[in-house]
Amino acid sequence: MDIHLADGDSFAIFEKTDVRCPVIFTTAYDEYALKAFEVNSIDYLLKPITRKSLEKALDKLAHFSPKSNNTDIVSQIVQSIREIKNPYKKNFLIPYRDKLIPLAAEDIAFVYSEFKMAKIVCFNRQSYSMDISLDEFLRQLNPSLFYRANRQYIVSHRAITDLSLWFNGKLSVNLSVATPERIIVSRARSNEFKAWYMENAE
Repeated sequence: MDIHLADGDSFAIFEKTDVRCPVIFTTAYDEYALKAFEVNSIDYLLKPITRKSLEKALDKLAHFSPKSNNTDIVSQIVQSIREIKNPYKKNFLIPYRDKLIPLAAEDIAFVYSEFKMAKIVCFNRQSYSMDISLDEFLRQLNPSLFYRANRQYIVSHRAITDLSLWFNGKLSVNLSVATPERIIVSRARSNEFKAWYMENAE
């Protein structure tokens, strides 16, 4: 069963009828995996579907029994979720002069908005521009490694040297790479930022 249909998502089917047969879901997104717990799902295949993953799902189907313990099904789904590839980019192709050059996400120190474009600054101080908004760029980055400090800046956890207390409960984020201006986290987001910083510390 494909999750995305022309007239909505297939989970609506389960709200209108009692589906008793086992279901193998297919989708290009991993965000629905946990929702599969609520129905008779025995596997969750992320597109593009490989022959190996399809064979594994069909093997589960061959051994499925309506009387089997739901715990077994849940365990299978959990395993499928763990096997889903990381949806965040590890590498980017960056336009630079007349070329496209590869750039590893781990090499990015911070990204800031400049003339409605994303300006990427690396640990080696090299900078690149991409015709993309900070919001779009952030969606491609692992949230445990990068944080949107404010409207202008995305910072890499690895680039942060320390934090300074700023006026009115705000925070100043200090990086190992020079920034065009001071990066300030608002008072409203300071606790969230500190929690992210500590939770993802190595």
